[in-house]
Amino acid sequence: MATLRNLKIKTSTCKRIVKELKSYEKEVEREAAKTADMKEKGADPYDLKQQENVLAESRMMIPDCRKRLEAALADLKGTLVELESSNQKEGPEIDDAGSTIAEVEQLFQETDD
Repeated sequence: MATLRNLKIKTSTCKRIVKELKSYEKEVEREAAKTADMKEKGADPYDLKQQENVLAESRMMIPDCRKRLEAALADLKGTLVELESSNQKEGPEIDDAGSTIAEVEQLFQETDD
């Protein structure tokens, strides 16, 4: 049985993963700029290779994070539907969950384009 408490937890989970995803995307940008700068300055090949490994590792985190976000979103939607079918259609938790779902779906549309 879905409860408002479960809904709040799942909403917070989605918000946290969105923050994580944005953080990883910024990290990739930052590391890519650092790698390009090192190449431009003719850095030591070993240091450059290490930096490329850091960049590759950061890039690998984004698909994993997206997968977790998709799963959390599906879970949140299921809980929301369950609550709405049990006649709990109003309240700040339900509004927050609805706006979080819209935000995550918007994020997915932006990255798919």
